Amino acid sequence: MLNVVGKRKIFYTLSLALIGAGIFSMIFWGLHFGIDFRGGSLIEIDFLNGRPEASAIKSKIAALDLGEAAVQPVGDNGVIIRMKDLDEAAYQKVLQSLNTLSPIEEKRFDSVGPVIGGELKQRAYLAISLVLILIIIYIALAFRKVSRPVASWKYGVAAVIALFHDVSIPTGIFSILGHYFGVEIDLLFITGLLTILGFSVHDTIVVFDRIRENLRKGMGKSFEETVNISINQTITRSINTSLTVFLTLLAIYIFGGASTKYFALLLMLGIFFGTYSSIFVASSILVSWEAWRQKRIARKLRH
Repeated sequence: MLNVVGKRKIFYTLSLALIGAGIFSMIFWGLHFGIDFRGGSLIEIDFLNGRPEASAIKSKIAALDLGEAAVQPVGDNGVIIRMKDLDEAAYQKVLQSLNTLSPIEEKRFDSVGPVIGGELKQRAYLAISLVLILIIIYIALAFRKVSRPVASWKYGVAAVIALFHDVSIPTGIFSILGHYFGVEIDLLFITGLLTILGFSVHDTIVVFDRIRENLRKGMGKSFEETVNISINQTITRSINTSLTVFLTLLAIYIFGGASTKYFALLLMLGIFFGTYSSIFVASSILVSWEAWRQKRIARKLRH
C-alpha cells in the first residue's frame, strides 16, 4: 500500500513551488487578455493561394490607417488578425485589402467593445467566486454527519484549497504562455476554469466519500491511516477516469482547430493537476489539520 499521506510534505513542497511560480508570473507579467475582455476585433481568414508573409499582411492593414494589427499564422494558409474594435465598413476594407494579396476565405469575425469586455471580466470573476462558495456549502452539508475527528466544514475548506491549487497552476502557466507566446485569455478560458473546478471537486469528493465510509466502518488505527487506506482504494479509479478524458483532450489539441487548441490544453493541465491534488493534496490537508489540532491539545494538557 502506498504511503501517500506519510509523504505529504514532499507533495506540499512541489505544489507550493508550482503555485508560487504561477503567482510570480501573474504579478509581474499578468494575464494576456483577449478581445473578449479588453475589447477589439478578431478576424480569421484562409488564403486560398498560399499565405503571404506576415509583414505583407501588416503592411496592407497599416495602409488603411486602422491602427496596429497583430497577425498570428494558423494552420497551413490561415491567419488570425487582432485589431481595435472595427465596424462593418472597416472590416470590409480589411478584407478587400487582403484579397489583393491572395484570394481569401472568411472564417470568423468577432468584435467586442471595451465596456462589454470589462463587464465580461467582472462576471467571470463573480462566476468563479460564486462556484467556490457553493462548493464549500455543498461539501459542508454533504459531510455534516462526519464530524469526528475532523469537522465537516473542514472538508469543504480542504476541497477549496485543492481547487485553488488546480486553478492557479494552469492560470500561471497561461500567464507564462501569454508573456512569451502571446496566448490570450478569452471566454473559453473561463469556461475551462469552471469545468476544471467541477471535474476536480468531483474527484476530491470521491476520495472524501471513501474516507467517510471507512470512518464509519472503523477502518484504520488512526485518522491518518484511514485517509491513507481511502486514497489507495480510489487512486486507480481516479487515474483511469482522468486518463480517459486526458487522451480525448489530447486528440482535440493535436487535431482540433486553432480556436479549441488552447482550451484543450487548459483542460488537460486542469485535469492533470486536479487528479494530482485529489490524491496527494486535498486529503493530506485534512490529516495535517487534525495532526495540528492534536498537538495543540497536547500542549494545553502539558500546561
